[in-house]
Amino acid sequence: MKKIALITGATSGIGRATALKLAENGYDLILCGRRTEKLEELKQLLTTQVYTLAFDVRDRKEVESQLGKLPEEWKNIAVLVNSAGNAHGLSPIQTGDTDDWDAMMDGNVKGLLYVSRAIIPGMIERKKGHIINLSSVAGKQTYANGVVYCASKKAVEAISEGMRLDLTEQGIKVTNIAPGAVETEFSEVRFKGDKERAKKVYEGYEPLIAEDIADLIAYVVNVPERVTIADVTVYPKAQSAPSTIYRR
Repeated sequence: MKKIALITGATSGIGRATALKLAENGYDLILCGRRTEKLEELKQLLTTQVYTLAFDVRDRKEVESQLGKLPEEWKNIAVLVNSAGNAHGLSPIQTGDTDDWDAMMDGNVKGLLYVSRAIIPGMIERKKGHIINLSSVAGKQTYANGVVYCASKKAVEAISEGMRLDLTEQGIKVTNIAPGAVETEFSEVRFKGDKERAKKVYEGYEPLIAEDIADLIAYVVNVPERVTIADVTVYPKAQSAPSTIYRR
């Protein structure tokens, strides 16, 4: 039986790198993202079977519609990677943009829940599956000017823990991965496309790259069936806490 992984946020960063890595590991892939052209570009790079779905995880009805009409041969999802999510803005709570707050809570928390709710019943029916949630070190320790982003990632941590409590007896593994500073489009999105400001986030040290997290995801899905990697925190060598980075 073929192995199928569904990846959200597959058009860039960790999601894209994970797609490439899991394809190397023999997985057929359901790739989900908002940008159709990016999904098609990625599909052309992969040698395994690929099914693409273009939707925004924040749109509950669209999530339910798209995932509800998966062809029968694509419903046997072994691995769900909840990679979609973003940071928007960096400011103290009293001046925060409420549209940014909505984008983070809707994408990082509710979107993860919507997708998981659509996929989990099939895993329960098969008594097997593996859910990987991308949290952040911001979910471990809050930092100034990032309260809502940190809150959204603390929610992911709680969801991962709760999923494990609810789903272990159903034969489903749950892994929470909390990366530190990873150089992706993350900071460009946070700073509204300000490339210079985004570049400064990664100056003076070597950050993680998306492929580092993809390698970790490949590892946790390939451990023996008796093993669950429950929670992993990953920093670049130069980082010791969410807001502490040693720069040259």
